[in-house]
Amino acid sequence: MEAEALEKLRYPIGHFHAPDHISQVQLRDWIAELEALPTRLKDLVTPLSEAQLQTPYRPGGWTVRQVVHHLSDSHHNSYIRFKWALTEDNPVIKAYNEMAWAELFDTRTAPIGLSLQHLEAIHAKLVYLLRGLDGQALARTFVHPDSGAATSLEENVGRYAWHGNHHLAHIQGLIDREHW
Repeated sequence: MEAEALEKLRYPIGHFHAPDHISQVQLRDWIAELEALPTRLKDLVTPLSEAQLQTPYRPGGWTVRQVVHHLSDSHHNSYIRFKWALTEDNPVIKAYNEMAWAELFDTRTAPIGLSLQHLEAIHAKLVYLLRGLDGQALARTFVHPDSGAATSLEENVGRYAWHGNHHLAHIQGLIDREHW
């Protein structure tokens, strides 16, 4: 597969780019996307068979099952990062090896319902938290140890709205290509 086609499969909605200024409308839209993600994901993957869930979304990529479990794991970690930034002064967050997590037994084999339920709960808590934050709280930051860069909570809202849509597009693209 040519590099450009593979890149399109890897990043079907492009890379995340935070705007220079995040408006209240943009923030509200991102929070709405986070709120909708668990239902959108559930509606997309629940009809799939076990064989379809074990299909990689691209050559060399994760299976649909792994993507579902990854979303749950990643967004759980993000929720913790929000809490750290709200309760500590510019904390250095704990990174995790998402590739290694994706290869763990539970991520490769567990029923997707476990992660769908977890994602629904963590997003309900996250959305409730985010809707209660003011501009000062959303301006708080954390530092990722890999980049050393500070990330504001309002930017992280956008990053995780993008992240959910990014993986929904992986699954939807596979469904469309396979005519499922």
